[in-house]
Amino acid sequence: MSGDSDEKQGSGRRRALMAFIPLIVVAGLFAVFGWQILFGRDPSEIPSVLIGKPAPELNLPPLEGSNRPALSDAEIAGKFTLVNVFASWCVPCRQEHPFLMQLSEDPEINVVGINYKDNPDNALRFLGELGNPYDAIGVDKRGVAAIDWGVYGIPETFVVGPDGTIIFKKVGPIDLDVLRQGNPAGY
Repeated sequence: MSGDSDEKQGSGRRRALMAFIPLIVVAGLFAVFGWQILFGRDPSEIPSVLIGKPAPELNLPPLEGSNRPALSDAEIAGKFTLVNVFASWCVPCRQEHPFLMQLSEDPEINVVGINYKDNPDNALRFLGELGNPYDAIGVDKRGVAAIDWGVYGIPETFVVGPDGTIIFKKVGPIDLDVLRQGNPAGY
């Protein structure tokens, strides 16, 4: 009889241990995620496979009425270029716009825009209200160019070196601190 009792006790312990395994796994996952949030990388940073590679082809039609040329490879060739993906319906695009206006005053920086899935009239109103920092604007009505560039959401900004290589990518609004962190040239 004591053998049956020992067997039942061992079986009960195993069941109790099995019941705690999911709890232990969940606690472990919370610890890992908590560690990443507190001490890991910035969760808004999304790595790009394009960093260090040639920029994807640009051949976008102009934003009619903007008095800016279409966005093509020729518009960024041989220039230190900031490619900004924006739309009139994008609230964070309004937040970063004053900084883009500042950058556009620097003759050494070529600021170009990709107008993403936007109504052209709304885009023109947006630029009319806030100013037009772009040396060239391409319209990406269906988002095909954005896919080629690996755009996750807007605003999104890429820094392209004079040799056509992507140096830096930022998802979200850009400002001076962000640009300094990601740009070896110090802009």
